[in-house]
Amino acid sequence: MNSIRNFSIIAHIDHGKSTLSDRLIQHVDLVEDREFRDQILDTMDIERERGITIKSQTVSLPYTNEQGETFELNLIDTPGHVDFSYEVSRALASCEGVLLLIDAAQGVEAQTIANLYAALEHDLTIIPVINKIDLIAADVDRTKEQIESELGLDSDTALLCSAKEGTGIQEILDAVTVQIPPPTGNPEAPLTALVFDANYDSFRGTIVSCRVFDGAVRPGDVIRLMSNGSTYRVEEVGLFRLHREPRKVLNAGEVGYLIAGIKTVSDTRIGDTITLDSNPAPDPLPGFKDVKPVVFSSVYPVASDDYPALSESLEKYKLNDASLIYQKDSSAALGQGFRAGFLGLLHLEIVQERLEREYSQTIIMTIPSVQYRFSLKDGNTVEVDNPQYYPDPMLIEKAEEPFVRASILIPERYMGAVMSLCLERRGENPQYNYPTPGRIEVTCEVPLAEVIYEFYDKLKTVTQGYGSFDYDMIGYRTSDLIKLDILVNGEKIDAFSMMIHRERARPRALHICNRLKEEIPRHMFKIAIQGAIGGTIIARSTIPPFRKDVTAKCYGGDITRKRKLLEKQKKGKKRMKMVGAIEIPQKAFVSVFQAEEK
Repeated sequence: MNSIRNFSIIAHIDHGKSTLSDRLIQHVDLVEDREFRDQILDTMDIERERGITIKSQTVSLPYTNEQGETFELNLIDTPGHVDFSYEVSRALASCEGVLLLIDAAQGVEAQTIANLYAALEHDLTIIPVINKIDLIAADVDRTKEQIESELGLDSDTALLCSAKEGTGIQEILDAVTVQIPPPTGNPEAPLTALVFDANYDSFRGTIVSCRVFDGAVRPGDVIRLMSNGSTYRVEEVGLFRLHREPRKVLNAGEVGYLIAGIKTVSDTRIGDTITLDSNPAPDPLPGFKDVKPVVFSSVYPVASDDYPALSESLEKYKLNDASLIYQKDSSAALGQGFRAGFLGLLHLEIVQERLEREYSQTIIMTIPSVQYRFSLKDGNTVEVDNPQYYPDPMLIEKAEEPFVRASILIPERYMGAVMSLCLERRGENPQYNYPTPGRIEVTCEVPLAEVIYEFYDKLKTVTQGYGSFDYDMIGYRTSDLIKLDILVNGEKIDAFSMMIHRERARPRALHICNRLKEEIPRHMFKIAIQGAIGGTIIARSTIPPFRKDVTAKCYGGDITRKRKLLEKQKKGKKRMKMVGAIEIPQKAFVSVFQAEEK
């Protein structure tokens, strides 16, 4: 065990985590130059395009130092986004130390601090690394000051590197072997292994990534998953190089994979404990919890004939992403579809893009919503994420919505713009902290529903890209919630219904009415598009009809003749309005759900 080191790299988004992983892999000659490509641990196209890590990857690096000692360095890569914070916490629980990466030009940012606290919670050894020292804008002295003042770490121990140019990589590897302690564990005790990731192979079933704390696991062993009690026979164990490398045994302290004919990823929950069925551990490892979705949206195929194909695609996708939850749903306007729950807005975007790219599905997604809680007068409490199930307003005693604590780190000059954005989004209890001269941290409590709807994009706009944003859930609070309905020609269109705070209802209703006016084609009769709360109309837009000049043939003569023709036309239009069906084109749904509120 003394030659094993388990570590992770944590950083704010875009501070060079994937680039540093690439250099470490190249330095230990795990890949030949002709086979190398940037972001080698990121396997999805969408990860490479966006420059973010979605699915964490693990790699074992064989390293020999200058004294000739050989080490097995297990780099457990973590996703970089706040939506996947639970996966990050389980990956950190599998490590003994972390490299805390900080951009020399950007300095300490919101997620740097959040990640540091996560590492401290697991009592890990922290090695600060200042990256991108080759940039013209790099300010190493200022970054060292921030490490001292904001993070409370000793800046003298900070390592300097440029992952892009490959400088300082040897020093980082040496620091990992010297400063990070080897794993501890009892090889003779009953098996306990922590599941920190799982992915699906269409030939082998689920491949479980795990860290063995005590005991050992071999092919042929019968294992038990402690969260659900299911048992499986192990077919193969091994280490992660860039490709899977089978071994005869995984011992205490090692990080590797395990294949046991598990049919779906959903059966292996992240954070679960694996033990032997014949000699089980008395207690599971701490920290396991079921991941709950926080953002909900309905998914519909553009053409109703594609419903079976969408159903099949979601089933296949679910094999690779256990955190996606969905059930059947239907809408009068959009037909058959699914109601899906996501970990956050980035997770929603990833699911949407992967369904379109990997499964060739053209889909419409409704406006994202969150789960609201309603206390009824009969003493019951209901949780509602779909406007269709909004309770009768007469029965509601109290309505509550989830709040988050948003932490925004910005240059001081943008404070006014960011404060007005927070207040516009119903932010409460703003607090200010000046970590370093010229930079300010704004902490504000904001409803989750306001954060998921284009908050991050607006923040990037008002701060010219310099603002960084992180949030964590703080529970439910009482709120004045109503259901907003959109009526087209007097008929409710359920796909546009939403639960919303009362003071935000009119601006949102006006926005939707105006977008629909632009998208719905003109008919032979006047079409009213209205936003309503119950029986009260709060917004309206009207699509004018096509007009035929029926009085053109009347020149001169008595006015009553013209009036009679106009009255006749009026009656015809009224009858047409009563029986006329209004076709709402698909692009109208897309434009309403995607268009930014002015």
